[in-house]
Amino acid sequence: MNVGRPRPNPWKGLGATGIDKRPVDGPVAVSAPGPKGAGEVGLAGDRVYDVAHHGGTDQAVYAYAREDLDRWQAELGRPLGNGSFGENLTTTGVDVNGARVGERWRVGADLVLEVSCARIPCGTFQGWLGEQGWIRRFTEATVPGAYLRVVEPGAVRAGDPVEVVHRPDHEVTVAFLFRAVTREPDLLPRVLVADALPAEDAERIRRRLGG
Repeated sequence: MNVGRPRPNPWKGLGATGIDKRPVDGPVAVSAPGPKGAGEVGLAGDRVYDVAHHGGTDQAVYAYAREDLDRWQAELGRPLGNGSFGENLTTTGVDVNGARVGERWRVGADLVLEVSCARIPCGTFQGWLGEQGWIRRFTEATVPGAYLRVVEPGAVRAGDPVEVVHRPDHEVTVAFLFRAVTREPDLLPRVLVADALPAEDAERIRRRLGG
């Protein structure tokens, strides 16, 4: 579990960013934050500051796999602690990028989350890591991590188990969606079968498809 500490954001011309996430043991209350625009996210004590692009119901929680962080750590030759990518949940043993849009996870005893979309890298992420060409490099790797919405609120602690309790019967994984909206637009017509996509994302895809 990682909660953000506000810090200046010189990379986007904003007063602050919440990308600096630090591990906490918990318990941390997680609940649905409501629509995008207020800066709220799912974890109590956390928030976002780029309210036009982050936060809200469909980006309540961001998960990234420890296994993927370890690969980046080896490739970049620098330590990457839990929370380094701005994730709220650093998972182990969970196929985050292979999760399907609409897949539901039970975390701990009560919290139920639903996979909604993939993380798209931005200038703040690149500036935070201080790696030249990071947006391109991250995009080419196709391990974006997943945003999730809160279906059932609950309190979670570091080390709580993650159980997949529902897996939709379609092909649209987090990695597939990411490929479609970034580097492989030919895949876009196959994405809309995932009815758990955020409404604004689905509409954006329809516009790209001319429909």
